Amino acid sequence: MGFQWLSMRISEEKDRRERQRAVLERLPGALDELHAELAACLADYAAAFGAGSASITLSDGKITIDIRDRVDGEWVSRGAIEISTVTRLPGFEVSQGGKRFEIVIGMLPGSKLFHKAGEEFLNPEDLTRRILDRVLFPKLTA
Repeated sequence: MGFQWLSMRISEEKDRRERQRAVLERLPGALDELHAELAACLADYAAAFGAGSASITLSDGKITIDIRDRVDGEWVSRGAIEISTVTRLPGFEVSQGGKRFEIVIGMLPGSKLFHKAGEEFLNPEDLTRRILDRVLFPKLTA
């Protein structure tokens, strides 16, 4: 004799595992999408402050961003951000200036992704601002 609660929980766990598998499969693509969004932001920043003021690279499941200022005619690094995929979340870990925070990724109907930092859901504008704002504009208050 099977118990109804057990059948329901087994079904819920199967659904959870399927969602997690689907998100993990999308994680590399999600990093590519984030890279494209951040690259667009940095292109606007570089257009305003000089071609050498920002760079972004994507390599081995990691995005690296370097922000530079011109000092005595040379570009000098002022800040860096590193974004890595984290399968246990699943999502990203963002490291900047010795501080770290996590962004969890989940799946919406239609295979669309959502991003969440803590209890806050982030749209693409909020996501890029959360990652870039402090390093691009450290002297401006929020």
